[in-house]
Amino acid sequence: MGQIIDGKKIAQSIKNEIMEFVSERKSKGLIAPGIASILVGNDGGSIYYQNAQEKVANSLGINFNKILLEENITEEEIVNMINKLNTDENIQGIIIQLPLPKHLNEKYITSCISVDKDVDCLTDESMGRFYKGEKSFIPCTPNSVITLLKSLDIELSGKKAVVIGRSNIVGKPAFQLLINENMTVTMCHSKTMDIKSITKEADILVVAIGKPKFINKEYVKKGAIIIDVGTSSLNGKITGDVDFEDVFEVCDYITPVPGGVGALTTTLLIKNACEALK
Repeated sequence: MGQIIDGKKIAQSIKNEIMEFVSERKSKGLIAPGIASILVGNDGGSIYYQNAQEKVANSLGINFNKILLEENITEEEIVNMINKLNTDENIQGIIIQLPLPKHLNEKYITSCISVDKDVDCLTDESMGRFYKGEKSFIPCTPNSVITLLKSLDIELSGKKAVVIGRSNIVGKPAFQLLINENMTVTMCHSKTMDIKSITKEADILVVAIGKPKFINKEYVKKGAIIIDVGTSSLNGKITGDVDFEDVFEVCDYITPVPGGVGALTTTLLIKNACEALK
């Protein structure tokens, strides 16, 4: 029988640090951190994530600029907006909800964010620093994965980890952070043959594929730790990539959705904006 990894509880201690930082700045007449969050179109997971960002930011006294754009917007219009935010002294962090609509060049648009305000590590320069081990903002969702694992107070070094999903924003940086903890890491994706035989060997299974309830107990080694990064809309509810009820009986630890990775990710994003202001 598994135990739930409570992302909300872990996030609260970080929120307390942020509130102290903001309160101290305001007492000195200084500005609070400002975040601009850009959403293009109506992707369900992105809407949920942006709303969570807004709720947490407001609760911590962070200035939150919620930008909603039509799906048919042009690249030029988005880039012009980003350039204005880059020079806005009241904005310390710029976030673009991904994925963008297919007619937009995601790599080009994210590359326009100032590296000093790239709190979610989306630009090529930020990513290059991250993978080289140089100082950079750590991508927030993968950082949430590793923070949740470290909260368990178990030895991570030497563990076998499997990441399902190879996206640039979750899978690949999560792979790197797990490697940094001296784990032996395997990455699976849509072209991987016989995924079950690989995931059944994993001490730690990180799932980030965007397919609700894709992973059941047949994929899971008894006693494994499951980190569910998925946030899909299923029957009007936010649902993870893992069939929580089915897997709960065989794993040792598992993150819920909501209340797991996402609950911590938003807090770490705001923490990065505080670091940018410092």
